[in-house]
Amino acid sequence: MRRAFWRQRYKGAKRRKEICKWKYRSKKQLYKDAEEIYSMQIIAFKPLLDKYQDHEGSPGAETIEQIRARMKYPQISCYFIQLNSENIGHIRINAFSEDACRLSQMFILQEYQGNGYAQQAVKEIEALYPNAKNWILDTIKQEPKLRHLYEKMGYKLTGKETNIQDGMDLVDYAK
Repeated sequence: MRRAFWRQRYKGAKRRKEICKWKYRSKKQLYKDAEEIYSMQIIAFKPLLDKYQDHEGSPGAETIEQIRARMKYPQISCYFIQLNSENIGHIRINAFSEDACRLSQMFILQEYQGNGYAQQAVKEIEALYPNAKNWILDTIKQEPKLRHLYEKMGYKLTGKETNIQDGMDLVDYAK
């Protein structure tokens, strides 16, 4: 039986999931979270960075300073995706208006992929923003697993496509 969120504990066949939203209590805490996100992000996006060599736009090539700067924007909310109290992924939301949000970034560490955690994360995040009637995101056109995830979640191609470099394009989705 699945319940709310992403920190799972297994007890027989029952699963329990809970959300863990950051509380920006202090600059020290913000920096601690940024360091953990940074180290996880570098690992999670390394395969795509190696494949596409996009050192200017890939999250795998971002600096910790870029992550910290983004966290300071009031419309940005960041969430860890957890399994048994261990951070296994991250999701960032840009609530740019009361009724519209952008799923800006999401990743699950490779060893936890393929277990439905990303799908559950998207469902739970959308539920946290009940007034958001419009959701948007972009992803790499040449990555069928990524596209399949979002399409399975009800996102539709908008028709907007941005060429990043030869062999790499971003496609926009909306819901």
